[in-house]
Amino acid sequence: MGASQSVPDGKAPTRGLHVLRVTPSSPASQTDIEPFFDFIIGYEDASRALQNANIEAHDFEKVVEEHEGRRLDLIVWSSKRLAIRHVPIVPSREWSRVQDDAQDGAASSASQPSLLGLSMRVCEPEFSLDNVWHVLDVLEGSPAESAGLVPYGDWIIGWSGGVLSAEGDFYDVVEAHEDKPLRVYAYSYDFDTIREVVLMPNRQWGGEGLLGCVFGYGLLHRIPQVQEEQVQPEQDYDDAELFVPADQEQLRERPSENRAAKPGKSRSAPTNASVQPDPTSSSTHYLDPPLP
Repeated sequence: MGASQSVPDGKAPTRGLHVLRVTPSSPASQTDIEPFFDFIIGYEDASRALQNANIEAHDFEKVVEEHEGRRLDLIVWSSKRLAIRHVPIVPSREWSRVQDDAQDGAASSASQPSLLGLSMRVCEPEFSLDNVWHVLDVLEGSPAESAGLVPYGDWIIGWSGGVLSAEGDFYDVVEAHEDKPLRVYAYSYDFDTIREVVLMPNRQWGGEGLLGCVFGYGLLHRIPQVQEEQVQPEQDYDDAELFVPADQEQLRERPSENRAAKPGKSRSAPTNASVQPDPTSSSTHYLDPPLP
């Protein structure tokens, strides 16, 4: 996909097309474009290149149509890694026709199928990632626990009905879905993945709130920048004792060696202990206080 280059001064572009969804089997799904974290800020082909702060959706749409069946290099900025990269893609409608043919008796759509398979919106990348809700605690037996939300490792970044653009939006959506399934998108920092989570807000589960989950919102609860994976040395098992009796004295004398962590890709989110809290920019919610 080409080497990434850092954004000058580590700042976000002033304008871009925010990728909200990548349709399965589409041309975009064959690339490394990532929903929520990626922004298209320009394009490049054999004859011209554009990377400016005022990219418009209708202008970009014309460029994509001109490149149907031909390679187009998208200039993409990642808010996760604060870097720009070039993503080659071939706009096409064939993938949509194949899906239509596979649907027996399904009515064809009146609108033209997407050439890229991307859902996007024009926005300012600098502020688009402010509205995330950090999972701080999950109560036992709660709807949040049943849905698999992970304390400190998960962030709610959106829902199936659209964009959440303010702190109260998420809480309003939850209240509107009482006793109804609510599909939200959760980002896992531990595994660097986005997954769909189905919540069932209700007051019958036996605890506080509709979800039984404590959320943090604001400056201290933003998603941390993803660090490069640390390469761990491979362990040599040739001379290692793979089976050691549990009653050996060395287990008690050298407990640190026997509790060595297994290699893996999971990583913990960094703490913000060194950051001075700003009461005007951070808040914590149970989402819904208990009824009187």
